[in-house]
Amino acid sequence: MSDFAALRRTMVETQLRTNRVTDERVLRAMGEIPREEFVPPAMAGLAYIDEDIDVGNGRYLLEPMVFARMVQAAEITEDDFVLNIACGTGYPAMVLGRLAGAVVALESDAESAQAAAKHLSDASQDNVVVEVGPLARGWPQQAPYDVVIFSGGVEEIPEAIVSQLAEGGRLCAVTRRGIGNGSVKLMVKAGGVVSSRTLFDASTPVIAEFELEKGFTF
Repeated sequence: MSDFAALRRTMVETQLRTNRVTDERVLRAMGEIPREEFVPPAMAGLAYIDEDIDVGNGRYLLEPMVFARMVQAAEITEDDFVLNIACGTGYPAMVLGRLAGAVVALESDAESAQAAAKHLSDASQDNVVVEVGPLARGWPQQAPYDVVIFSGGVEEIPEAIVSQLAEGGRLCAVTRRGIGNGSVKLMVKAGGVVSSRTLFDASTPVIAEFELEKGFTF
């Protein structure tokens, strides 16, 4: 049987600290939350590898380093209201719940949403609510948000979601087209204007709902 606590410590020390993750709150949250519980049982032993893990229904548990650096870049505080898009089985929402004041975890797949809600309930993470709806629309019912985090790649960040940022809000996502590497983008809203910059490369799989329609070529 795997020593998951030891694997968590190794993940923090060898994958996160060595790759510019310095925020102790992020390191502590990821060092405490059992990733193995959010993947299919047969894959529990792989929960701490430095790759994206397919958890079913088109969702992935993001590579620890990529996810940690995204969350760190968003500079989440205890007063922030966060929208997590494509929460899958709930791991990213639980991490965000340890850092923020409140989290809306959006999921379009009912089975994944049910699993996420159970994991969060079992952990008594009561500042996170799971909502079911189309991912590309975000969750305008409770906007604006201080932070938006995508738990998967997108080919283009929908304006409908960007518009849900509060003043001073931060949005972080992996943007990727085609078969090559993508990159992590950080968008910040200041003075009513949203700016964007590239942080680092990442090859996170694109969420199907964020694939652009392929046009015909002649």
